Amino acid sequence: MVTSIASSLGYGSGIDIPKLVSDLASASRDPKVARLTTLTQQNQARVSAVAQARSDLEGFADSLEQMIADGSLRSTPTVSDESVLAATARAGLSADSFSATIVVNSLARAQTAYSGVVADKSAAIGAGTMTLSVGGVNKTITIDAANNSLEGLATAINASGAGVTASIVADTGGSRIVLKGATGEANAFTLTADAGADPALATFGYGAGGGMTLGQSAANATFTIDGIAYSRATNSVDDVIPGMALTLKKAAPGQPVDIGASRPLDMIRQTVGDFVSVYNQLKKSLTAAAGLSGATSSLRALERELSDMVNKVLTSGSSISRLSDIGITSAKDGTLTVDSAKLEKALASDAGAVEALFSPRRDATHTTTSDPGIAGILDAIRDKAVASDGAIGRVTKSLADKSSSLADQLAKVEEREAAYKARLEKQYSALDVKLNAFKATKAYLEQQIEMWSNQKD
Repeated sequence: MVTSIASSLGYGSGIDIPKLVSDLASASRDPKVARLTTLTQQNQARVSAVAQARSDLEGFADSLEQMIADGSLRSTPTVSDESVLAATARAGLSADSFSATIVVNSLARAQTAYSGVVADKSAAIGAGTMTLSVGGVNKTITIDAANNSLEGLATAINASGAGVTASIVADTGGSRIVLKGATGEANAFTLTADAGADPALATFGYGAGGGMTLGQSAANATFTIDGIAYSRATNSVDDVIPGMALTLKKAAPGQPVDIGASRPLDMIRQTVGDFVSVYNQLKKSLTAAAGLSGATSSLRALERELSDMVNKVLTSGSSISRLSDIGITSAKDGTLTVDSAKLEKALASDAGAVEALFSPRRDATHTTTSDPGIAGILDAIRDKAVASDGAIGRVTKSLADKSSSLADQLAKVEEREAAYKARLEKQYSALDVKLNAFKATKAYLEQQIEMWSNQKD
């Protein structure tokens, strides 16, 4: 290009100023922009790879956590007569030799009381205060000009926070108020008119001198488990059998109901296979991200931490406490494989211990520290990695900073090159003007020389 320019300038004519300026500007700009574009594309590839690795890690942890939370990997109760009671599993249920016999003698009931019929629920019922007493705790119910009606009394009771619900029920000839407490003997209630209150208020009280009628009294649920008597304030019982919540449905004195538990062995087998498959996908995405040059190389520490899960102690109190104990091992490339024969042997020898790897028991001796389970370990790795100072967190920030820096550099290059092009346009425009002037001078001189030559002739 330099030779071409020199040649053109030497002849002093035929210069394409716009093309010349464009070529010179491009020669300066294009290599710089191409370099920054390449760096930006490389950095974006790292960003995408790290984002995929993070998504796979979080998805892995979340899906395993959800399976455990919804009970898919937990022993499930069996009930011989579900019309009498229902049972659901919670963390800690062990199906090993579990069985019990329950007899439900009575259900927990809530006290109810109701008034006589009032023709107009908006009409005055009397002013004054009443005392609503529940389990020895008193609440003052005030009836005045602002709420002097059956509806006002119901609203005041509901707003008291005493645990008693008041409802206005339509009946033949008008309406009546119905009060209902919480289940259990301790939640029995009284509602009495205080001294100085309008005597008519006593009509809507229950207890000494009250005019309301008892619908049913408060009572505890009573039942036996293997002959041992229990009493509870509600029909939902979750503090008697470890890992199992009971819902009592109906009283059936003298009718034994057998309960037990079954272990989801097929689901455990499937989960072991799924765990390995998803882990290998995560390993692939992490390896891809860590293999890129630059900041992503620090992800190799996270790869090693995940690989170590195979030999981490996940549960206590059993010879089967690691993933390696059930046939999960690392191959040379870091992916996991399953030895099905070893898994079946573990299930046959101690299925409860295998289940506990995924759904660890929870009681006084089995805590999240002593028995984190695979989900607990994986959650800890994920939380540490995605934290701002974690492997993925640091890399993500570094790459984001790099993206911002490259964008700033590109903007500055474009700004400088635009200024450079503007200077070229100005300089070569001035050159063009001078060349035109030289051409005019040349033409004038040639004309004069020709005239002089003609005169001599």
